[in-house]
Amino acid sequence: MTEFTRPDGSTGLVPTNPTIAGAEPLAPDGGIDRAVETTTEAGLELKARSQWQYARMRFFRHRLAVAGLIGLIIIFGCGIFAPLVAPYGFAQFDLLHTLQPPTTAHQHYFGTDTIGRDEFSRVIWGVRTSMEVGVFVAVASTIIGLIIGAIAGYQGGWIDNLMMRVTDLVLTLPALAILLAFTALVGNGGQWTLSFILVLFFWTGIARVVRGLFLSLREKEYVEAAKASGAGDMRLMFRHILPNTLGPIIVNATLAVGVAILTESALSFLGFGIKPPTPSLGELVADAQSNPDQWWLTIFPGLTIVLIVLCVNFVGDGLRDALDPQQRRVRA
Repeated sequence: MTEFTRPDGSTGLVPTNPTIAGAEPLAPDGGIDRAVETTTEAGLELKARSQWQYARMRFFRHRLAVAGLIGLIIIFGCGIFAPLVAPYGFAQFDLLHTLQPPTTAHQHYFGTDTIGRDEFSRVIWGVRTSMEVGVFVAVASTIIGLIIGAIAGYQGGWIDNLMMRVTDLVLTLPALAILLAFTALVGNGGQWTLSFILVLFFWTGIARVVRGLFLSLREKEYVEAAKASGAGDMRLMFRHILPNTLGPIIVNATLAVGVAILTESALSFLGFGIKPPTPSLGELVADAQSNPDQWWLTIFPGLTIVLIVLCVNFVGDGLRDALDPQQRRVRA
């Protein structure tokens, strides 16, 4: 044992025998500071990290996920700041430059359409519209699915059977046909009308996921201990069980953004989605069908849809690997 002096003047003893093969004594003449240095050099981790810190580290080691995140920040950032990024308004036209191919002249980087509207500006504003629809649908459907799935999974019995039969009924409906019928009934609805319609169909998937997680976790020892200590149902559900289900919920919510944008684009392309003059990416692709020779009217909005969905899927894949406690190796 080696004696050392603390800052307050008291003394203490530390072992001098190394605990790691090949390491120097833990506290030689240098005292505690040298012991800490020796421990660090030996490869021991002194700083404790939370599960979320480990998840963040695993996510940023996933190269495709990081690339997707950067792509989403750039694309969605342009949509959020569309009034500043777009050189023209989405309805502003110039009859002197109709059907002009992509050029730097007059800042028509993506060309112009049949009435001289700047395609680059319309794509930027279309990103904003599609982003608002996708994010709103993902958040709203996740909240609804979370509540229904949590109640069904925790309560069980006839409540679980009733809620899951309703969920199964919604899942059996032909979604595209019902969406077309709904949008036809509401007429020329805006983006928020379409968003609420999409939410009615998107909550079922997350509800089933949450129900399965709650059915598994409600039997765990820590839940039984909290119940024995007097915790109520609401506290058990949202204080003890819910935090342990956030990983799959976050992943499904992220992927729902891409699916919602694709669905909105498909409905707008078919003429049952967002109506002019509000631009959306699907509506821009649909308008381009009347001018098939002007390739830029189709390529740029269509490529933007592909990039958004690809980036969302990359981010979702990275989140799934990062939030999986059993994941030990980053796949990309």
